[in-house]
Amino acid sequence: MRDPFLSIVIPAHNEEQRLPPSLAAINRFLQEQSYAAEIIIVENGSSDRTFAVAQEFARAHPNIQAIQSPAGMRGKGLAVKHGMLRAAGEWRFICDADLSMRIDELTRFLPPECQDSDIIIASREAAGARRVDEPEYRHLMGRVNNWIIKLAAIKDFEDTQCGFKMFRGEVAADLFRVQRMNGIGFDVELLFIAKRRGYKILEVPITWYYDPYSTMRLWGDSVNMLREIWQIRRNWRQGLYAR
Repeated sequence: MRDPFLSIVIPAHNEEQRLPPSLAAINRFLQEQSYAAEIIIVENGSSDRTFAVAQEFARAHPNIQAIQSPAGMRGKGLAVKHGMLRAAGEWRFICDADLSMRIDELTRFLPPECQDSDIIIASREAAGARRVDEPEYRHLMGRVNNWIIKLAAIKDFEDTQCGFKMFRGEVAADLFRVQRMNGIGFDVELLFIAKRRGYKILEVPITWYYDPYSTMRLWGDSVNMLREIWQIRRNWRQGLYAR
């Protein structure tokens, strides 16, 4: 395959059931596009057949790679970093395996739609966004976490935690080389560094479909977010994010 215009990085933890239909949908979408694209599935500490399923799909599709996070280590942030640094695309997209954002919305994250942006983040809260079938308690959980993030780290965005984000290739290489957080705070960490690097970040409203299998926890995730924001700020003061 010629050098890809787009890389799609999919972190996958215990996604044996959801991964095959999502990969099929993504692959159908890519076959309709004029550009070359690659998919990188990063299995991350699964206890089911996620990696075997990813390998089976990769064997049948030359544009797909199935890799694993470093041995003995896990965390969504680590898996995304591993995939982004493996990627070769001019644009690089983080994509949750559940496809809670329909893949055809991806065109809104690429030129010419976002020609002047360095990072484009999907938002479930920006003006024009829609949330489908989400229980009120889950929306509350997301709002609590966003309030914490705005208060303690980044005030500019309505939704830092949605699992769909696009980066210019050179921006991804710059940010993911210095990323350190393996847990849920990695999104905040990347945007925190990007703001201080002066990168242009655009928040794009999407239609988001609730997934009843989400493992998000209100108090546990909120406490972890506070802990990781404190760590991000300490890392910045210590110069650990220097180029």
